Amino acid sequence: MGMANELEKENAAIAAMEYVEDGMTIGLGTGSTAKYFVELLADEVADGLVVRCIETSEQTRRLAESLGVPLIPFEQVERIHLTVDGADEVDEQGQLIKGGGAALLREKIIANASDHMVVIADPSKQVERLGVFPLPVEVTPFGYTITAKIVYDVLVASGIDKPRVSLRRTQGQELLVTDGGNYILDCHCERIPDAEALAARLSNIPGVVEHGLFIGLARTVIIGNENGATVFEFS
Repeated sequence: MGMANELEKENAAIAAMEYVEDGMTIGLGTGSTAKYFVELLADEVADGLVVRCIETSEQTRRLAESLGVPLIPFEQVERIHLTVDGADEVDEQGQLIKGGGAALLREKIIANASDHMVVIADPSKQVERLGVFPLPVEVTPFGYTITAKIVYDVLVASGIDKPRVSLRRTQGQELLVTDGGNYILDCHCERIPDAEALAARLSNIPGVVEHGLFIGLARTVIIGNENGATVFEFS
């Protein structure tokens, strides 16, 4: 599966290059599939493509800089034409769970500010209903224990049976701190009956900075396979 999986990711990224045009400002996603897109973009830039890019994470910034992809500060961005990013889960409506790489806050700010968000993924990320992948919720360190309890209550009120909420830790068991200086609650839901309703409820909780439900943001979803890619368009 390993090699096939990488080929699927790469083919999704290749298909996403079709949306790139000279002169664009492009949001660069984070993660193993988005990495292929950044590498392909770097090849085109080396061949004379003119683009300006904005990164969704420190990890992507380091990658882009090492490959010679031109980055500009967010403050200088008036318009983002295209963002290409991965997903942890994508359902049949183009709704996503993101944030497995802990970059959900920047990813959502940039996706929301973009004219066109293209999501690239391998077939393992396709689900009928969101929720098997733990839903990340980014919270302020201040009051996080209380926030976590309210998040739990909201999950239960949203029809999620016996959710489990855990603080994300690093491999060294330290509390994970995001690029924005916050913590992440991983919410184990198994299935989310109504992603749109849950997204609205989570956004209303003081202390919740952002959550990993991306609703109505992905206009194009590209699922790579061993021979190419399948493109789904959402209005």
